[in-house]
This record gives sequence, structure tokens and C-alpha cells, in this order.
Amino acid sequence: MAIFSKDEARAILEKVMKFSKADACEANLNGSNGGNIRYARNTVSTAGENSDVTLVVQSNFGKKSGTATVNEFDEASLEKVVRRSEELAQLAPENPEFMGPLEQQTYGESKTYAEATAKITPEYRAQAAANSINPAAAKDVTAAGFLEDSYGFASMMNTKGLFAYNRSTNVNFTVTMRTNDGLGSGWATRDYNDVSKLDTAEASKIAIEKAVKSSTAKAIEPGKYTVILEPAAASDLLQNMLFSMGARQADEGRSFLAKKGGGTKLGEKIVDERVNIYTDPFNTEVPASPWTQDGQARKKMDILKNGVVSNMFYDRYWAEKQGVAPVPFPGNAIMEGGTASLEDMIKDTKKGILVTRFWYIRTVDPQTLLYTGLTRDGTFYIENGKIAYPVKNFRFNESPVIMLNNLETLGKQVRTDGNLIPYMKIRDFTFSSLSDAV
Repeated sequence: MAIFSKDEARAILEKVMKFSKADACEANLNGSNGGNIRYARNTVSTAGENSDVTLVVQSNFGKKSGTATVNEFDEASLEKVVRRSEELAQLAPENPEFMGPLEQQTYGESKTYAEATAKITPEYRAQAAANSINPAAAKDVTAAGFLEDSYGFASMMNTKGLFAYNRSTNVNFTVTMRTNDGLGSGWATRDYNDVSKLDTAEASKIAIEKAVKSSTAKAIEPGKYTVILEPAAASDLLQNMLFSMGARQADEGRSFLAKKGGGTKLGEKIVDERVNIYTDPFNTEVPASPWTQDGQARKKMDILKNGVVSNMFYDRYWAEKQGVAPVPFPGNAIMEGGTASLEDMIKDTKKGILVTRFWYIRTVDPQTLLYTGLTRDGTFYIENGKIAYPVKNFRFNESPVIMLNNLETLGKQVRTDGNLIPYMKIRDFTFSSLSDAV
């Protein structure tokens, strides 16, 4: 289906608003085109393309709301979906936390769209897979990977006069390499807005090397170790921490930012002073939508500054209840790093463990942010500045708050999962048991 331009989206949404008879109406019009290719056992297994445009209309009568969806945009269909949303709203119970539509906001411009990504072809995807499969086969390694790309738009309008529009592109690539004896495994991931930055051969080479090097893994005793976390591993724990930084959770005593006896840790130092995490939707390396789904404007904002909690996230209802301005959840996270490369950090480590990534992370205690999970796809023992040998995987029990208090070194930043996260060297990271999984 067609990707609507800003003017085309506005014209459709204006028709929706004219049909509305409710106290308030809000509509989101979103669309995307994209494709993918998947391979396993060094053979492409599936490939395809998808296209969709959807209009979601929400009508409100007082604190009662109803939502209806359609993907046809002639006037009869637009009026029908508006009437349906109004019918559902009249039948719905009141929502005590309902917030009415926002008035027009001011949005910055984020560079989330890259023409090269929008022009990806099936031939490009096939070659990207071949650039991963062929070197794997040459090394007696089996590749399994997935490449997915998309380009699209998001837009919204309401009866208060708000209108927002944004175009975006994304390409995501992950690959797992296994030695053919089943004893070694390596993994790599890449994600960009601009596909010209993607090199599947480069990522696959790293995964192949890890697979081959990890095939003779030794079991060592679990315990507390100095670790070097690659950005993909660190990102998993940091994202879990950010998702737990809602103000309501803290105000109600349900999060790690709640203080005993009441109050929150806003403005308090909770981690090493070298930890600086902020969000910036206009960052060119990890651009994000300049507005949220309900139309709030995003901006550059500190989250942790010099180890101090600078902001917590307030939805509109809780912000009004607490008498403060809303703070929307960010579209990206950027953690400041250092200048050290992975190689530099290994050379500077007398004894430690290199972790490629974590897997199957689960919450143990939300009020201390204690998590458990497994290492996976390449875990190595470091001795006297060199990788000495691969080790069997561990189960870990660790909190990102404790982790960021045990920080030794920050390395270079790497984009992972839409965020910029540095390599990290952490002391006293807790591995609680061994895992036989590769």
C-alpha cells in the first residue's frame, strides 16, 4: 500500500475530524512497507515483503472512550469508522484516568528517514544473506540469520487542532553462527536507520570467529568476576532499568526509585558519577520519533547525570495528579562512554570474563532491580590482557544499579537496539551457576 505524504495524511485525518460528533476525537494514521529474509542451516528458508496502512479512531464522550480501526480511506469508510468508535464509546464505562486530547505541540525534526533503506530490494536482501552464509560455509560453520527492513510514516490529528507527522526507516540484522559439531556458538546484531551503514559480512565474521573460538569451552566455578560487557549485553540490563523509571511506580513504592517511608530518589546519586544517560530524539546516530503516540513532544533530556537521577517519566494523568509537567517515555537512550576499544579493555584486564550477550532475562525483585538470566553465544575468560579460553555459559543474578556502582571502565559507544551503549568493564559481577547450553 502507498506510504502517505504529510499532505495526504493530513487530508485524510481532516476528513475524520469533520465526521466526528463526539466530545473529542483523536486519530492515528500509520503505514509501513518492508521486507525480510531468513536463513538457517546455511540456506534461505523464507523471504517476503509486507505493506499496510491503518487508521485508528478514538472517540470520547466525557470519560468514556471507544476505538475502531479501518484500512480503507474512501469517505464512506472514514465516516463508518468514526460512527463505530462513537457507538463503542457510548457503551464503554468511564475511565477515571482518562485524559483529553492535547492541543497543538511544537515538534523538532528528527532524521529518522534514509532514502537508501526505503529502496532496499529483494536482490539486496539475498546478497546480504549470501555475504553471511558463504563465509560461514567456508569455515565449516552453520549460519542462521534474519534481516528485516521497513520504511513508513506515522501521523495523528485530534479535534483540539493537533497534527503530527513523521517518516522513518529501519533495518535490523541478527545472526547466530554454530560450529557443525554443535559445541561453539557466536552471535552479532546490527540495526540502523540508514542501510548504507550495514555490512552483514563484517557482522558475520565476528560471529564466526566467536563460534570457532568457543567450541572448546571449559567449566569454571561461578562466583563474582570482573566482566567486560559488550554493548548488546549491557543494553539488555540498562533498558530494563529505564523501563522501571516511571514516576508512578516510585511514588506508589513499587520501584527501585522509591524511598523507604515515602518519597522518591529523584535528585539523588544512585550510581557511579561517571554514569551519564540521556535521551535525544535528534541524535543523528540513533534518531527517534520527535513525538509520542499520544502527541507529546520529545526533547533532549538527562535521565542520569553524574550518577544522579535527573528525571523520571510521568504520563499525563500522573503528572496532573502530582501537579508537575508530563515527562514522556523516551524514544532512545544514550549512555556516554570513553575512548577505549574492546581490544584496549581486554589488554587492561588481568583476570575477567568477556560476555557477548545475555538471554532469557527475568525479574527477581523489582524493588532492587535484581535480574537473572544466562550468558550466550560466546563467553570467554581473560587472563593477563588476552582471551585465554572460552568458558561454559553462566546464569547471572545481578542488578543494573549494583552493576553501575561497580563500574571500572567505560569504552566506546556502539549502536544497539536503537540506543547508544558503551562497552563496560564491571567488577564483582555475580554468576550464580553454570549452564550447559551453548
